[in-house]
Amino acid sequence: MPLRAPTAQNPLVAVVTGSDSGIGRAIAAELAAHGVSVGITYNSDKEGAEDTAMEARKKGVRAAVRHLDLSDLPRSPLAVDSLADELGALDILVNCAGTGSSEPALDMPYERWREVVSVDLDGAFLCSQVAARRMVARGEGGRIINITSVHEHAPRVGAAPYCAAKAGLGALTKVLALELSEYGITVNSVAPGEISTPMTGQDDVEPASQPRPGYPLKRPGHAHEVAAVVSFLASPAAEYVTGSSYVVDGGMLLMGPQASGALETAAWREG
Repeated sequence: MPLRAPTAQNPLVAVVTGSDSGIGRAIAAELAAHGVSVGITYNSDKEGAEDTAMEARKKGVRAAVRHLDLSDLPRSPLAVDSLADELGALDILVNCAGTGSSEPALDMPYERWREVVSVDLDGAFLCSQVAARRMVARGEGGRIINITSVHEHAPRVGAAPYCAAKAGLGALTKVLALELSEYGITVNSVAPGEISTPMTGQDDVEPASQPRPGYPLKRPGHAHEVAAVVSFLASPAAEYVTGSSYVVDGGMLLMGPQASGALETAAWREG
């Protein structure tokens, strides 16, 4: 069954994890601009989450905020249920909360590995499970959209648990797409490249001012460019799209052989 279009009298409801800043905040704002009420989660930046909620409300939709610490499993994903209860439904889940690492695998403590995998993969699984159970019980279909990374598809030195988790989330996306299809629930992933956000140290930076000669489109991306793809996947227009990964990276992944052949040093081994 297709997901219906939102109306002023009967809006859709989305929960966007990690929506206190960056890509998550842009996604929440984009969905709100299309009439979708939004549940917003944060780990440490409550003020940022409240700012996101205020931005959504200015677009005429309802918004609610909850704390969500995905290192506290399996309890914390119940925040998804709490948001759905307050907003009256759950039609769309966007798993955007995440963390990363920047150290060689040989030097990495097991605790650090588990922290990243727990947040980026285990947390997304449990939030998806909570959301899918509600969607199935309601019987009106739904959308689950996982924000992965280009590292769903390609590795990076110094990011072993991050790459493993994002690749795992990409595979989980496909499994859930198969299992949930009979209930009218589609499951897709969006895989950003370098995006100008606080996570990449580029808060309030104009991407066009950051030259990237190794990217075909020559710059990092805007968070709203990722949000636009999520908005499409959350819309009735994407009702026949499931199990897919949408890369939003300015062509970065296309440069594998081309870029490696142009390297003149082995500095890449240092991450």
